[in-house]
Formats: sequence, C-alpha cells, structure tokens
Amino acid sequence: MSKSYREQRGQARTKRPQRTQVEMQLFALDQLVQADHRVRVVWQFVESLDLTELYQPIKATVDNVGRDPIDPQILFALWLFGTLEGVTSARKISELTTRDIPYMWICGGVSVNYHRVSDFRTQHAELLERVLTDSIATLLHNDLISLSTIGQDGMRVRASAGSGSFRTQKGLEKARQTAQKYIDELNQNASDPAETARRTTAAQQRAARERLERIEQAQIEMEDMQEKYKKRCGENSKHKRSEPRASTTDPESRRMKMGDNGTRPAMNVQFASDGDAQMIVAVDVTSQGSDNGLMRPMHEDVVERYGVVPEDYLVDGGFSKADDITAVEGSGTAVLAPLFAEQKQLDEGKDPYAARAKESPEMTAHRARMGTPEAKAKYKRRSAIAEFPNADCRNRNLTQFRVRGLAKAKAQTLWHALAFNLLRMKNLYCPLRGQSYLEVVMRN
Repeated sequence: MSKSYREQRGQARTKRPQRTQVEMQLFALDQLVQADHRVRVVWQFVESLDLTELYQPIKATVDNVGRDPIDPQILFALWLFGTLEGVTSARKISELTTRDIPYMWICGGVSVNYHRVSDFRTQHAELLERVLTDSIATLLHNDLISLSTIGQDGMRVRASAGSGSFRTQKGLEKARQTAQKYIDELNQNASDPAETARRTTAAQQRAARERLERIEQAQIEMEDMQEKYKKRCGENSKHKRSEPRASTTDPESRRMKMGDNGTRPAMNVQFASDGDAQMIVAVDVTSQGSDNGLMRPMHEDVVERYGVVPEDYLVDGGFSKADDITAVEGSGTAVLAPLFAEQKQLDEGKDPYAARAKESPEMTAHRARMGTPEAKAKYKRRSAIAEFPNADCRNRNLTQFRVRGLAKAKAQTLWHALAFNLLRMKNLYCPLRGQSYLEVVMRN
C-alpha cells in the first residue's frame, strides 16, 4: 500500500474511467430491459388482472379536479416483482425505483414514496386472495390441474415483535395503566398553547394511542391464552407450564419453537399445494404454535373455494389429529399421514395398523390404509408437494414479517404465494395448447 498508482502502473497502458466527460445519451427505459427479462412477465401478468376495485376509490377523474395518484398497476407490479427478487422492505423498493433499471422500468418515470408502497402491501388482501383463487380456478377449468392430490405443510415465520415485549397478565395491566397515564399527560399539555408547541405533537398522541390499543388487544388475547392454559394445566395436571404471556408489540403473535430449536415470537404459515403442478392453492396464517388441528379448516377451505373434493390429502405427523382425520375422511378424501409412534410400535412387535377401541370407522380405515404399500408410495410425494413452496418462499425472504397482526401477515404471505405461482405457471408448459400455464391464465 506504500506505492502510488503511478508507481504500481509503471509502463502499462490500461483503459481508465472518464467520469467528467460530458456526453449526450439518448435512450428509452424500454431499451435497457432485455426482451426476456422477467419484469416484463410480471407487468404482462398484472395487465391481465381485473383491478377495477383499485380504481373505483380514485377521485381524480376526467370530470373532476385533483392530483393524479400512482396507478395501482405500478404498485401491484412493484410488490410482485420485489417479492420475486426477495425484497420485502417498502423503503428498499422505494429506493430501488430510483436506481435499479427493472424497478425504474415498472414506474416509467412515476415517482413513488415508501409510505404509499408500504400501505399498498396490506390494504388489498382480499384482492390478492381472489387473484390466487382465480388463477388456480382457470387452470382447473382448462384441465391443466385436477386438485386430486393436495399437500399441506406449515412453517413458522418470525413475527414483528421483540422477545422482551411479552408480558404476563399483571404486567399487561401495569403497562396499560402506564400508557393511559402518559396519554392523560399529553392531553393536559395539549390544552396549554405554550406546552403544545414545545412538548406535544399529534404524532406523539397517535403513537401513545396505538400503544394503548395494542396493550388492550394483548389483554384480550391473554383471556384466550388463560383459558387454554387452564385446560392444559389443571389442578391435577402433572405438566405445569410457565404462565402465558402476550406481546405488547404484536398481540396476535406467539412464542414458538423454531427450526433451530430456539424460541422466538412467530406466526404459523400454512400452505396447501396441488400435487401435480406443485402450486399453492390456499393460504392461511395462524397464532397456533403447532399444526395439530389445522388440517380440517384448510381442507374445507379448498373444497369450498374450488368445489373439488381431493382424492388424497398428504400431511406430516403434526396434523394427525383423530377428529380432523375423521372429518376429512368423512368428506370423501383419503388422508395420508404417518401414524403416531408407528415405528416404535413395530419395534415392540405391536400392530399400529389394527383397529383401536372407541375410534371412528374413518380413523380405522385411515389406520389400515397406511399399512399398505400403495399408501406408503403415495406418501413419499409429500415433501416434494408440500415442502417445496415453503422452501422457495423462505429463499425469497419469507423469514420474518415486516407487518403486525394476522390479517397483515396473511397479506404479506399472499404476495409470496402469488410470486411462487407466477414462476411455476411460467415454467409449466402445455404441449396440446402450445402455451405455458401463465399464458393460459392471462388469456382467460
């Protein structure tokens, strides 16, 4: 490092950057984006969607005055493309629209701010769910998928809450009193013009009210947690657990055991996927730490959403709740899931596939089925069907929610589901039609 650049270069001739040269460069943004760049695919897909409901609230019309807002197609495309790229921050997307060519191409000279981008992510969850449903229904109508085999799996995603935000019932009441006292002080100071200018602002009051609302919501969540706590840890129970705690940051999050065996605030994301196309057909986000009891609601959602009863339903052992298996089997779907302690019973010389006393006929049928080679062969497909979407979404940064509450968390998850399905439809090809699945969806 002691040599100067001239000493290092010696007699060598090299091309050096000329950053002060004034040039006139004439080009369009469209020329800077390759013809096969996937940002073009995203825009074509967005243009094919019916976004009428996003335009109806706009007050700036040809017969009315007002500033033109950002076109909803731009915001929709920014989030869909950003999710494909693994960008989950509204600030980051807003920044990329000023320096990254594909994002600049989407905007086409329209400036966006991160507040507008951030709000759009969670304001239209129903629309996102409709787009997901319509695309799958179109493929179903065109006989490109059958939904005969469905796989379901869950993954725990870190919530937007700190571990230190969890409080016991007494702690929540103390925090509520403190927050209410602070709001009262702000209101008193706001009545004094001199104090208002110096100490109190509308932002402070709004933040204090929102904190109080979160604490009160946490108290409501605590009531439900207390009921479950009493059922699991009654007076005669041998398994005593620590007193339940609720978060004052995100009341709907729960402390869950993660993949690395650590315990952190999280939410449980559920995906139901088609067995043939391996596309996500239904999404849910819950506060439940385990998958036990989540199969039946998802199965009912798929049946109601598409009007098709799957032939086979593949889940892992975490979903093997007898009541759920009985309900799903009773609807005409064969559940393929490992039996409880199956290998242990085999090692002990017991028959895990034999009928049990007082169990339902559906559970007996499920137990007998899982002992057949055909069922075991079908079950081997579960990881490829159910775990593939989870892994892909994790690779695109679905590792922590940037929003709070189950409703907003589901909206963020739906963006990942749409992005995943978009790539699947682009890559799947129908030889009979000579089109990709995506082209079929966009033309219907």
